[in-house]
Amino acid sequence: MNRTILIAFAALGALAGPASAADVTGLWATPTNGGHVEISRCGASLCGKLVTSNQIRTNPALKDIRNKDAAQQGRTLKGLLLLSDFTGGPAKWSGGKVYNPDDGGTYAGTLEMISDTQLKLKGCIVAPLCKTQVWNRVK
Repeated sequence: MNRTILIAFAALGALAGPASAADVTGLWATPTNGGHVEISRCGASLCGKLVTSNQIRTNPALKDIRNKDAAQQGRTLKGLLLLSDFTGGPAKWSGGKVYNPDDGGTYAGTLEMISDTQLKLKGCIVAPLCKTQVWNRVK
């Protein structure tokens, strides 16, 4: 009887399939400028806002002065939408936009979970002119 129960549990486990990929939403540390980006769901897509950076810690009112659109240069960097329109999942998202406040440019992007604690962000002007960063989960 115990063997029958054990086989039944094993069969249920097999039907459940592999564990799903880690949830990409959360707080991520960028490899430059001490940045933290909060990734969340925005409707059917993913987006990410700048929570803090070394410069924001020094001056929370820091503005987006390098934005190529002069009308946008007065907005604060804290809370600024850096990632938008990423679709797909559960481990890879594409079709997104990556805004870089260091140069004021917006680039085509992809996100890919490397592990539960690491995320690969790739931004491209046009392939093969791309830059890739690995972000680490903060929480």
